[in-house]
Amino acid sequence: MRNRPSFGSGIAIVGTCSALALAAAPVAAQDPVASAEVDDADGAMSTSTEARRSFVPADFARFAPRNALDMARQIPGFSIREGGGDRGLGQADTNVLINGRRISGKSNGPVDALQRIPVGDVVRLELVDGASLDIGGLSGQVLNVTVSSSGGIAGQFRYSAEWRSSGVPFRWGDGQISLAGGGEQTEWSLSLENDAGRRGDAGFEQVFDAADVLIDTREEQSNFNSDRPTLSGSFARTADNGNVFNLTGEIGGNIFRQTELSQRSGTIAASDRVRTFRSSEDEFSYEVGVDYAFGFGDGQLKLIAYHRYEDSPTRSAVITEFADASVPEGSVFARDADEGETILRSEYSFAALDGDFQFALEGVKNFLDINSTFEERDAAGILQPIAFDGATARVEEDRAETSLTYSRALSSALQLQVSAGGEYSKISQTGVAGQTRTFWRPKGFLSLDWDVNASLDLSGRIERQVGQLQFFDFIATTNLDQDRVNVTNADLVPPQSWLFEVEATQSLGAFGSLNLRGFYEDISDIVDQIPIAGGGQAPGNIDSANVYGFEGELTLLFDTIGLKGLRFDTELEYSTSEVLDPLLGTPREISGRRYIEFETEIRQDFIGTPWAIGGFFRFDEARPSVRIDEIAQRTESPGFARIFVEHKDVLGLTVRGRIGNILDRSNNFDRTIFTDRTAGTVDFREERRRRFGTIYSIDIEGSF
Repeated sequence: MRNRPSFGSGIAIVGTCSALALAAAPVAAQDPVASAEVDDADGAMSTSTEARRSFVPADFARFAPRNALDMARQIPGFSIREGGGDRGLGQADTNVLINGRRISGKSNGPVDALQRIPVGDVVRLELVDGASLDIGGLSGQVLNVTVSSSGGIAGQFRYSAEWRSSGVPFRWGDGQISLAGGGEQTEWSLSLENDAGRRGDAGFEQVFDAADVLIDTREEQSNFNSDRPTLSGSFARTADNGNVFNLTGEIGGNIFRQTELSQRSGTIAASDRVRTFRSSEDEFSYEVGVDYAFGFGDGQLKLIAYHRYEDSPTRSAVITEFADASVPEGSVFARDADEGETILRSEYSFAALDGDFQFALEGVKNFLDINSTFEERDAAGILQPIAFDGATARVEEDRAETSLTYSRALSSALQLQVSAGGEYSKISQTGVAGQTRTFWRPKGFLSLDWDVNASLDLSGRIERQVGQLQFFDFIATTNLDQDRVNVTNADLVPPQSWLFEVEATQSLGAFGSLNLRGFYEDISDIVDQIPIAGGGQAPGNIDSANVYGFEGELTLLFDTIGLKGLRFDTELEYSTSEVLDPLLGTPREISGRRYIEFETEIRQDFIGTPWAIGGFFRFDEARPSVRIDEIAQRTESPGFARIFVEHKDVLGLTVRGRIGNILDRSNNFDRTIFTDRTAGTVDFREERRRRFGTIYSIDIEGSF
């Protein structure tokens, strides 16, 4: 699903689904769901000739928003697409603009950018048709946030504490503080945040042999502790001549520790034993993006530069100690991964042929450099180095792409955008499987946005896509926790696909909004687990696959029937897929792909008071993950639910208390290991059932 908040997000307002019965707001005489544009002169609502829906900060005053993100997440029928996962920068892959411009950066994307903008700097939020803009890649509903600095310095902060009923340490270090300021022509923001996690679960795992006889019982406890400190910021300046300069940056880390303790008792000859697994990561990363737009000839030229670097040393170790004093068994795998991406891009936009053209040229250099070591305990229990071919290597890609995009209005209600282009790439790998290969891939799209009437918008899109390769898939690796090994595979090629989608947004006026999207994707060279010539398995390409399904979002507002302040939101996504299993040659679903996701939220704001209450439920399930010798399935039953109570003015602060996992969800994991999956010969199978208790949280948010 697209980006939506949850009551656990710690943002000043709880969720896209946690808001908005705007008709009852004392500051707005008309529900903005049914409203169009706001007139700057007197704030009165008027009908827009551009089928544009517009909101001002006063429309959201009831919810005490602290920043632009809090307001964007309250708009019925709209969800933020994060983007940032495409190759290079490419065309726009999010649906958020700030002052009509796409957001520079990748990991520092729309959520981060909107969160740094204080409420006082927001002029309005407008929903527009993406194809009507001269920004390549946009279609469907796009949110444009108009920002103008108030001239002073504004700050905001949040703090979130969390504890669980059992097995997990107190989470005390999660929070954020940010500042923003500027003047008539400049805007700047700075944010310091720590995204902290303290998670874990406990329960039993049983192991059965090929005859389905219980052979091992395991009592297990796991903990996952993480901290992601991040310093990010932005600076923008508009010159007297209209030239625009933007700078964004981020520096941060990821400190991760995992521990799993498993007390094991065998029923057939195996000694009692304790298995301990530990994993750690100490990541450092930074990114910086800069762009400059200026008039050039009859159009505008935008120059963009971007660089990202990440250093990720990781270590995992497993040791099994026996009650009968047998020699301990185990191994250690350590890896230091350096990766980076450098991008130079230019975009030239100009008007011609009753529309707008944009010509783009981009060059990208990516690399992944990995050094790995593997050690295993010998008969005396002493760690000894073991050769692990393909686990130390460097992968590089040099890529260039170009595109020409044309946008125009075919009528007052119909917008067209069409793009054509292609990319050239050279992928090189060092090490035992080293080689260099080159590729040429065409890409492009055609999209239409149709404002059928004042309340119904339709959009359609046909696109030729080139997928993103994960460089880690090229390198040999081992998962000590699950006892899995991938050998190296230097023959990976980028997947390609044809995407067909249609989307409808129906405004229900004062009653809410309905959004439906159907899609079909025909994929070639999809990446899945395949057998490797010479032995072993690894991620590799399968000739073809297809995916199809739908997404739906429904917002219901109950003010007009007398239930002031009540809102209900639900989302449903379902998809099915088909690929030929590379070992069996028979059809199956794509390995590990999530096929159903359901979320629903309800919120009651008590009008005339600062109090609100609400609840949330989520359920999702993925298809089994398939390896050459294994089929595994993770499920979360019966789903996750939580409730909250919120006071929006405790000495000027928003304070929210939450109780999570009120349905006592369990984390289930089943897998079957085969000696020969072709013949269906089972080696053993595992059944795991773990619970993680009740979660208690408190959020405190404020502005200064």
